[in-house]
Amino acid sequence: MGFKRVVVTGLGALTPIGNSVSDYWNALINGVSGAALIKSFDTEKFKTKFACEVKNFDADGFLGRKDARKLDPFVQYALYSTEEAVKDAGLDFSKLDTNRIGVIWGSGIGGLKTFLDEVVAFAKGDGTPRFNPFFIPKMIADIAPGHISIKYGLRGPNFTTVSACASSNNSLIDSFNYIRLGRADMFITGGSEAIINEAGIGGFNAMHALSVRNDDPATASRPFDLDRDGFVAGEGAGTIILEELEHAKARGAKIYAEMIGGGMSADAYHMTAPHPDGMGAALVMKAALSDAGLQASDIDYVNVHGTSTPIGDPQEVKAIQDVFGDDIYRINISSTKSMTGHLLGAAGAVEAIASILALNTGIIPPTINHFTDDPSFDPKINFTFNTAQKRDINVVQSNGFGFGGHNASVIFKKYEG
Repeated sequence: MGFKRVVVTGLGALTPIGNSVSDYWNALINGVSGAALIKSFDTEKFKTKFACEVKNFDADGFLGRKDARKLDPFVQYALYSTEEAVKDAGLDFSKLDTNRIGVIWGSGIGGLKTFLDEVVAFAKGDGTPRFNPFFIPKMIADIAPGHISIKYGLRGPNFTTVSACASSNNSLIDSFNYIRLGRADMFITGGSEAIINEAGIGGFNAMHALSVRNDDPATASRPFDLDRDGFVAGEGAGTIILEELEHAKARGAKIYAEMIGGGMSADAYHMTAPHPDGMGAALVMKAALSDAGLQASDIDYVNVHGTSTPIGDPQEVKAIQDVFGDDIYRINISSTKSMTGHLLGAAGAVEAIASILALNTGIIPPTINHFTDDPSFDPKINFTFNTAQKRDINVVQSNGFGFGGHNASVIFKKYEG
């Protein structure tokens, strides 16, 4: 018996450039930057004073004040984007076998704000351990899928993938594999992250990972630009409903795309730096292509990891050149992190949504904030700089790479019945 086919039937997004899928997509194709001076805490003594924060999100209005206080922001974001995806997919769980519907979620860090608040409060006290009883269940990285399953009564496989910035690509791949093996009918999958706080910004500043372009935050995320100086921190969530094809057809679901492959690899090189030759990145793209039964020549668009770091971007370009050869001149490449910032564990999910919508619309979202060519990059490569481009798109690939050398790549194609 062969693999079952897996399709996308629902999308949900909460991002720094839009609090719904439609708003997110409109901002992407119009090249809107989500970066601005941080409002959630005092940045006076911080090297980086800006980020891509979620805007106009009312947790109390969405969840009620009592319930919102029990949840870390990364869980609030997960529930919000999931509600949109469930509605978008037209799901009525009372008519479905919820024992065969699971939740696999990605988060690189989990409840960092909760951990920070509780430890600071303890440090300021007299040494008496007066921790909030919700401290641990608010903080742990696996709690987001737990809350999603509780809200909707879903009793299928339920866990979190943690692989830094590859986390939600890994959640997509795991969900995909469970469905195509016949072990579940549907998954709510994706990722969320909420690290724009003193610990998150201070920690990444200590690593010299963040841009310090405080005089011009909106243009600070500059993937593949000569003057890139680090990534811009982002926050939010993305939810994708993956479903077995016949199950989707039986309930009359609309189908956005078909997921056809996923690859995973490790750099086995350094704690935070990518392999200088892009070895792990090339390996993971080839693994995804093999899993999908495709050649590099079948890909039309690659949504790259593209974080705007001095060492990360060149390694990914080397990897793409290795994988695609002369086909690199035929495809479009773009980094939507130029607009959303880097959502860490949620990046894979929100970028997969962008890739799926590119398939549906025939529009490649741009890599904005390009001012100066980097002479180390082949000028014939189409990075989709500054302006969205229209083209025929049949197959898309989306990459995610994380600290620790974790790499995960996913492939979607236009659905054909």
